[in-house]
Amino acid sequence: MKLKELKDKPLAELEKLLREQREHLRATRFAIAASQESNVRKVRNARKTIARILTLLKKEVSK
Repeated sequence: MKLKELKDKPLAELEKLLREQREHLRATRFAIAASQESNVRKVRNARKTIARILTLLKKEVSK
C-alpha cells in the first residue's frame, strides 16, 4: 500500500491492517520455505508496508 492511502485510514483500521500484514508475511515466509511460493518479492513488499504502518502509528502516538 502507498503511504498516501495509509494516511487516510483511522488509527483502529491501521492497527487491524498491521495484524493482517504481519500474518500475511508469516504465511508467505512459510510458503516460500515449503516451495509453494516462488515470488520472494512479496516478503519485501509486506515488510515495507508494515514499516509504513508502524511509522504512521508512532507519529500518532507522539502527537
